Amino acid sequence: MSNITQTLDARGLFCPEPVMLLHKVMDDANVGDVIEVLATDPTTVKDFIRFCAFLSHELMVHDEKDGELRFLIRKGEEEEE
Repeated sequence: MSNITQTLDARGLFCPEPVMLLHKVMDDANVGDVIEVLATDPTTVKDFIRFCAFLSHELMVHDEKDGELRFLIRKGEEEEE
């Protein structure tokens, strides 16, 4: 498993806060960094799937245990503007 570069604790936050916080973390991360996100809002699953697809990040893992969601997201290559 890849080494986690940073953990974002978004537990107790609701849409759109977790994805907004993740966007900020990704802006500051390096390509290839792995961000662990902890969340409790079930809508984060579809939000993070879309976020990763749209911005070319890799959703490596997402699972749930006792109502807590955990995601591992690898920052992808930044697109040329």
